[in-house]
Amino acid sequence: MCFVLFTPLMWAAHDDLYSTETNAFILTILIALLLGCVGRWIFSGSARNFENMNAKDGLAVVGLAWIVLSGIGALPIFFSGLVPSFTDAFFEAASGFTTTGASILTDIEILPRGIVFWRSMTHWLGGMGIVVLFVALLPSLGYNAYHLYRAEAPGVTAERISPRIKETAKILWEVYLLLSLAETILLMVGGMTFFDAACHTFGTMATGGFSTRNASIAAFSPFIQWVIIVFMCFAGMNFMLHVQVLSGRPLSVLRNEEFRYYAGILVVMIPVFALVLKYVHGLADPVRHAAFQVVSILTTTGFCSTNSDVWPNVLRFGLVMLMFIGGCGGSTGGGMKVSRIVLSFKIALRSIVQGIFPNAVSPVKFNGRMISRELLAGVAAFFILYIFLFFAGTALLLVSEHCDIETALSASIASLSNIGPGLSRVGATQNYAWLSFFGKWVCVVLMLAGRLELYAILALFLPATWKK
Repeated sequence: MCFVLFTPLMWAAHDDLYSTETNAFILTILIALLLGCVGRWIFSGSARNFENMNAKDGLAVVGLAWIVLSGIGALPIFFSGLVPSFTDAFFEAASGFTTTGASILTDIEILPRGIVFWRSMTHWLGGMGIVVLFVALLPSLGYNAYHLYRAEAPGVTAERISPRIKETAKILWEVYLLLSLAETILLMVGGMTFFDAACHTFGTMATGGFSTRNASIAAFSPFIQWVIIVFMCFAGMNFMLHVQVLSGRPLSVLRNEEFRYYAGILVVMIPVFALVLKYVHGLADPVRHAAFQVVSILTTTGFCSTNSDVWPNVLRFGLVMLMFIGGCGGSTGGGMKVSRIVLSFKIALRSIVQGIFPNAVSPVKFNGRMISRELLAGVAAFFILYIFLFFAGTALLLVSEHCDIETALSASIASLSNIGPGLSRVGATQNYAWLSFFGKWVCVVLMLAGRLELYAILALFLPATWKK
C-alpha cells in the first residue's frame, strides 16, 4: 500500500509540493508504514498458525484485509479536508476498491489531481484484487495462497492457469496490465491527456466508474466512448479467456458457454434499447448510447454517456435487471455473474422436469461438464443470500433515509453489484452525498460483500469464524 501511494503523491507534489493534499499522502504513507511494522511484529510469532490456514481463515483474512486497506485508502481523502467526516472518506475509498464507483463528492473537477488519481487508482487495484496482487508479488505461500485466492476471486469456481496459484495470479495481473496499457494509448490517440486516459483506464478495466469529469464519459468524444465500450466488454469477460487468446487459442472464447450467454445478452439488449431510444425517446445517436449504457451496467462499470434516468421506464427496468446479472466469472465485473444466472435457470428447469418425471435423470451441465451437487448447492445458496442482502439493504435504506422505493431498491442493488449509479436520487446525474451516517455504512457493507462474493464479509459476523 505504501508503494502504490507514492504515485498519487507524485501528482500532488508536482502540482504543489507544500499543499494539504501532499501532506495528506505523506502522513498516510507514514501511518501505513507504522501499521505494517506493528502488524509484522504482532504476527511474527504466528508463522506456524499461518501454515495451518484453512478455508475459513482465508475468508476472514481477505475480509479483514479489504476493510483495513479501505480504511488506509480513506486517509488521504480525509486528511486533505475534502470531506467532513471519516465515514465519507471510507465510503469513497471502499467504493473505489470494490469498483463500485458510487461517490459522495459533488464536484469532481475542482478536486486536486492527486486525490482524483488516487480515487481512480483504487479501482484498478481492487479490480483484479488486492490480495491476488499480494499473492503474485509475495514469496510463495504454498497451499495457503489458494485459500486467499479463492476467497477473493469472483465466480463460481477459482480457475487456475498454472498448478501454482502464485503463477496464476501473476499471469492475470500481466494481462490486466497489458489491456490497461492498450486502452490508455487508444484514449490518448482520441485526444485525452495522459492523466485523463490513465484515470479512465483504471475505471474501465476495473469496471469501476470513477471519472475525472462531473459529466462522466458524456464529456468526451464519440471515439473515446466507443473505445471505452470495447474495453468494458473486455473487462466483463473471464480473464482466463484473454489468456487463452494471447496464448494462440482464440476459438476457445467461442466454445465458452458463459461467454456465449454474455455476448448474447449484449447482442439482444443493445438493439432493443436503441430502437426504443430512437422511436420512443427520440434520442440522438441511439446506438452509441444504447451500447454504452447496456455494456456499462451489465459489466457493472457505471460510466454514463447520458442521463439514463430520464429514459422510458421499460428501459430503466431493463437496466435494473442487468444490474443483477453482472459480468462473467473471473472478470473484474460485479453482480451475480452470468454463470450463476445460467446455472440457476438450469437448476430451476431440472426441478420442473423432475417434478413431472420423478425418475428422470437430469444432470446439470456447464461448458460440457457435469456440475456436482456441491457446486449446485453453492450456486443456490449464493442466489438466496444475494437476494436476501438486496432486500435487507433496501429495507434498511427505506427506514433510515425515508426515500422513495426506486431510490432504495436501486441504491441497494447498485451497491451490492458494485455498479454505482442507480435510479432517482442515486441516478446517473446524482450521488450518495445525501445519505445519512447509517445509510452510508449500509451501502459500504453491501459494496464489500458484493465485491468479495458475500462469504468473506458475512463470515466476519459468524462466531464460528473466530473459534479455533
